[in-house]
This record gives sequence, C-alpha cells and structure tokens, in this order.
Amino acid sequence: MPDKTIAIIGCGWLGLPLGSELAADGYRVKGSTTTPEKLTRLEQASIQGHLLRLNPEPDGELETLLQADVLLIDIPPKAGKQGDAFHPAQIKNLTDAIRQSSIKHVIYVSSTSVYSELNRIMVEEDVTEVSQSASPALVQAEQYVQSLAPDRLVTIVRCGGLMGYDRIPGKYVAGRTVDSGEVPVNYLHRNDAIGLLKAVITQSLTGVYNAVAPEHPTREAIYRKSCADFGYALPTFIEPVNPVPYKIISPEKIMSDTGYQFQYPNPLDFLYELGA
Repeated sequence: MPDKTIAIIGCGWLGLPLGSELAADGYRVKGSTTTPEKLTRLEQASIQGHLLRLNPEPDGELETLLQADVLLIDIPPKAGKQGDAFHPAQIKNLTDAIRQSSIKHVIYVSSTSVYSELNRIMVEEDVTEVSQSASPALVQAEQYVQSLAPDRLVTIVRCGGLMGYDRIPGKYVAGRTVDSGEVPVNYLHRNDAIGLLKAVITQSLTGVYNAVAPEHPTREAIYRKSCADFGYALPTFIEPVNPVPYKIISPEKIMSDTGYQFQYPNPLDFLYELGA
C-alpha cells in the first residue's frame, strides 16, 4: 500500500475519477470543490472533500489540503470570463502557499493549447517561453509552478483535447458547417489522462510532458464516425477559403519516459457513453 497523501485541487470531470482511482490504489486522497453540494460526491469516491475557491485569492480550506505529499492542480482556465490575468494569478497565489507547505511533488495539468498551429509536429521544447505560446497566460501559470523547483519535484502535463464518456465529438458539431475537416485531432481519452497522471505520480517524473493519443485522425473522420455511432446530425463539410492551419502534438516523450501503454491510442476507437 502506498503511504502517501495526494491532494487534488479541482475535482471536476478529470480530477474526480482520478482521485477515485488513486484512493482505490491505496493512497489517501484529498480533493477540492467549489460547491458544498459536491462534497458528498467526493466522499462517495473515497476522497476527503474540502471547499476551496480561487478568486483568485484562496478562499477556503487550502492549508488543510496542502498537508499532503503530492499536489495535483487541475483547474482549467475559464477563457475570457475574468480576463487573461486571472488564471495566472490563481496559480501564483497557490504557489505562494505551496512554498510554506510540506508538499514534495507538484503536478500542474496544462493544455496543448499552448502550441500554435504551425503545420507541423510540436514537441515540448517548442514552447518554453510566454512569447512562444498561443496561450501566453497558460505558460505564465506553468512558469509559476516551475518556480517551485528545485525545492520540490515539478511536473507540467499538457493534455490534448479531453474526450470520452459523455464528451462525444459529434455532439459539438451536429448540424453545423465545418471547413476544418482535414485538420488532424489532438485528443486524449480520459482513461489515458488518468493512466498517464498516475504514472507521473508513481514514477515521480519531473519536467514538461505532452499527453495526447499517439494517432491523429482527421476531424472529418472523427465527426462522421461519432455522428453515425450516436445518431447526431452530420455536419456539412465544406472546402475552406484558405488552408486551415494545424498542429500535431507528439506524446513520444511521455511514452518513452513512463513506458505507458495507451488504452485508446486512436481517437476513432475512443469509448463513449451517452449520459455518462
């Protein structure tokens, strides 16, 4: 049995099932939510629930949450709602508190949206500075977390488009007009996101990693199969006026360093469940 306490800030669509699996593996798991109603769901998943809001200043039980060995931060930025500076401020306030804590390993769930569409394969080293990024605020947040090293282990995991279960691609494009059908996807099934994050925790990996399925079918292939499988209205595929830029995110580094075998290497084979 692993003698470790893992705290997850942000027990949402990914954080909650991740915490549940870690608890099943024998870890002590704490988790945060912004709503009192969700505390029961955390307890049912064997996660010790704590209320926490980042407004962007912490409001709630942060000190208790930080009494742990490993901290995983999974709070996707709310694009546009509070402005670009809000999410980096949330993370800056968190890192200030982490410096006063016993946390030994910090894992920040970032996104492959940091990469621009440059019509080529993108690797981790392509974005190391704010000025290189399509999402400067996200890289600023990454850098705040990275500043915790070398006093603590630090890992940045840039996840692709999280899919699976109730996140069904056809649902989002049903009946629409799509001119980007030839663009390759950079998807990650939730099961593999959980598997990769567990590998980072158990192997105490540090550094920056892309987490995305190794195969990249086109959007059109994905949408056609998804709509056929679930009965959504097929979008209308049209030729773009100008070529649509793309990017192909490489997961080679995380596959090599962890030895992880993807459950769903091809997004055409992802497991979905209506109403899951």
